[in-house]
Amino acid sequence: MGKGAALSNGLVKKIILSYAYVSIWIFLSFTVIVYNKYILDRKLYGWPFPISLTMIHMTFCSSLAFLLVRVFKVVEPVSLSRNVYLTCILPIGALYSVSLWLSNSAYIYLSVSFIQMLKALMPVAVYTIGILFKKDSFKNSTMGNMLGISVGVAIAAYGEAKYDSWGVLLQLLAVLFEATRLVMIQILLTSKGISLNPITSLYYVAPSCLVFLSIPWIFVELPVLRENSSFQFDFAIFGTNSLCAFALNLAVFLLVGKTSALTMNVAGVVKDWLLIAFSWSVIKDTVTPLNLIGYGLAFLGVAYYNHQKLQAMKAKEAQKKAQQADEEAGRLLTERESNGSPDGKKGDSQA
Repeated sequence: MGKGAALSNGLVKKIILSYAYVSIWIFLSFTVIVYNKYILDRKLYGWPFPISLTMIHMTFCSSLAFLLVRVFKVVEPVSLSRNVYLTCILPIGALYSVSLWLSNSAYIYLSVSFIQMLKALMPVAVYTIGILFKKDSFKNSTMGNMLGISVGVAIAAYGEAKYDSWGVLLQLLAVLFEATRLVMIQILLTSKGISLNPITSLYYVAPSCLVFLSIPWIFVELPVLRENSSFQFDFAIFGTNSLCAFALNLAVFLLVGKTSALTMNVAGVVKDWLLIAFSWSVIKDTVTPLNLIGYGLAFLGVAYYNHQKLQAMKAKEAQKKAQQADEEAGRLLTERESNGSPDGKKGDSQA
């Protein structure tokens, strides 16, 4: 009974910790999105410079990642050759920098709620690009589900009260670049056995993002910032905003490390609904019935997609356990046959 109580207490503790990690991630993700919207929206803080804001994040995050990896040695660095860095890390950094630039730019033109609805297209983009790069196989049922998600998002877009074509284009391109980055991580890193957690990812990728972002920044935002000589850098606003962005990466490290990537996907769905509710009730963004119907349809598609992934993971895990059991049985049989050999019998009689 004591063992059962200890097991029960351990399980309860694990569940509580899992919910705590999920709650922390949702809170920080929620905070970063709303904070970025506040800074970039011309009607709020009024600093519409998405490249500059992303560069501030990258500078802050790469500096803290360097301290954690090299100075305090909280996380062990991954051994990467120059060739791997140039051919694998830099392309991912380029895709990530463009994705962040475009997604932050969308906050200038679109509401927080509508952006979350458009982000529901991420599984569609990842699956489609995965097929193009032969990382996923085409399945009629999965593609039908992807079409359902797309129809739901299209209905939500049709019902958007403050529709902005340029903002929608920016967000869709951001989804495309982010999906390509995720597939490239599988192709360039995972397939080679290279595993980067969020801290080591920032350590290696953030500096390259900073370099890539500086190119459009020089031509697009720097001239405007020079003209706006009255601007004073607000350390409180940008410092806390960058700290939240870095804390979010730490939360991802905790959430994925202590639970799973699938848990983060499910938590992301909860976060999106919370953001839509917040956007409607606090920011006073208009959320129409068509918005909710369309996003509800897309939500069902995403939920079914996550369910399929979970079933695939369970099947893969069961196959792995069965293979291990077969290997163990084979090993025991080999040992038994070895013990039954003439030498083994001789040893038994002498004993």
